[in-house]
Amino acid sequence: MASEAAIERTLELMAPPERGRARRTEAGYWDVLGEREATGARPGQRLMENSVLVQVYERAWRPLWGRLFTGVLGPGTRGEHRIALELLDLSAGKRVLDVGCGPGNFTREFGRAVGDGLAVGLDASAPMLIRAVTESAPDNVVYVRGDASATPFVDGAFDAVCCFAALYLIEEPLKAIDEMVRMLAPGGRVALLSSVNRGLLPTAVSNAIVRGLSGVRIFGRGELTGALRERGMADVEQRVSGLGQFVSARRP
Repeated sequence: MASEAAIERTLELMAPPERGRARRTEAGYWDVLGEREATGARPGQRLMENSVLVQVYERAWRPLWGRLFTGVLGPGTRGEHRIALELLDLSAGKRVLDVGCGPGNFTREFGRAVGDGLAVGLDASAPMLIRAVTESAPDNVVYVRGDASATPFVDGAFDAVCCFAALYLIEEPLKAIDEMVRMLAPGGRVALLSSVNRGLLPTAVSNAIVRGLSGVRIFGRGELTGALRERGMADVEQRVSGLGQFVSARRP
């Protein structure tokens, strides 16, 4: 369970209007959305609200999806955790935000990595956050229900921002990237794991088909790296694995 000190630090990172709206739920996470829904209405997005999926997400669904997504020779779940930690360059005392945190499978790892720092998990799905708070986690981990495309946090609030296997389900992903960059302190790092077009069809065609059926957005090979560079990020790097891409960058 999050310590009162970690909760206070999280609330202090919120803009005053959002802090005023934040409410602690009976489950134990903080909510700045209230009655507003932000998960989206497409099939893949609504699936993240499914209580059955939530129960098996971390131990069954996510490992299977990750293997199909990043390929048979891809890093696997443990490898993804290792890659995230490397790309974010976490160390004791840092503040890290996990966007689209789901049941907190990465957030808890980040909490352990930053020691006396702070790890905040942000997600729009209440069922996912209810599951997250039931898992054993360091007391520096706090969960917030919010919109990735309009986060409650102030500029420069975090030393690192991660968004693994979630960006492709966010309704307005480029707005979410705007927010990630905005929330990074100078020298802060961002790490993404998302989809990438590897087929014969042009990205626009692949995206129209896949997103129309599932809600999963297909990004072009240079779309995310280009978006980060356009927003002034430095040291932009990309690694493609299967149908997925790991992308990282640093805020100057």
